[in-house]
Amino acid sequence: MNNWMPFLKSDPTVAVIRLSGVIGGQPRAALNDTTLGPVIEKAFRKGKPDAVALEISSPGGSPVQSSLIGSRIRRLADEKKIPVIAFVEDVAASGGYWLAAAADEIYADPSSVVGSIGVISASFGVHEFIEKNGIERRVYTAGKSKSMLDPFRPENPEDVARLKELLEDIHVNFKDHITTRRGAKLVKDRDLFTGEIWLAKRATDLGLIDGIGHIGPKMKERFGDKVRYRRYGARRGLLSRIGASVIDDAVMGIEERAAYARFGL
Repeated sequence: MNNWMPFLKSDPTVAVIRLSGVIGGQPRAALNDTTLGPVIEKAFRKGKPDAVALEISSPGGSPVQSSLIGSRIRRLADEKKIPVIAFVEDVAASGGYWLAAAADEIYADPSSVVGSIGVISASFGVHEFIEKNGIERRVYTAGKSKSMLDPFRPENPEDVARLKELLEDIHVNFKDHITTRRGAKLVKDRDLFTGEIWLAKRATDLGLIDGIGHIGPKMKERFGDKVRYRRYGARRGLLSRIGASVIDDAVMGIEERAAYARFGL
């Protein structure tokens, strides 16, 4: 009824965006800007919510997708003048913490894992295996760096040096984002950018988050008992829902399980 009577005050509304899973550029990844973009846009633009809450449980992933998603959230928050509050569940690490830092405030459960402000690249080497089994690797390139870090060839120190330079540059971008978003809240007497992780209480002391809290009590504390929620999240495609991509889902499940396992989850 209130929608038809603008002179009556509506109950406060919070748009809730769920950000759960590994961040990746592939269309089938749990979190990416292509899939989440329309979801985030709708959450900010439908009506005018009093706040947008982010429910985050992510061990990280692609730095580019983390930046794209976080930038979209900030752009809309500034445009619509809507406060954004993040609530960490199991973990907001690496790219997951990048997303959390896009919010104006961050809260977490006492056992939530937070941090891992660093960059990692992992691969494998099987050149000895293929040599022992009489397999010949044939690669032809134009450009000496085109086959950099080929796992089927012995590791080249020059390739490793170039990779480390790239990782350092991405790390600088990550640190710039966190210092810009958290600013004076961060403690000054400790290096927070080593890739270390902390539980929520310690993360609060370090200024990485604003405190301990869950979405229900915090939103009632801020907006009263009559606060309402509109929930938004990425939907899986029809083929995925009916099991047409079982193998892909299984592989992604293993990769996601491995990503969470790094934080004991």
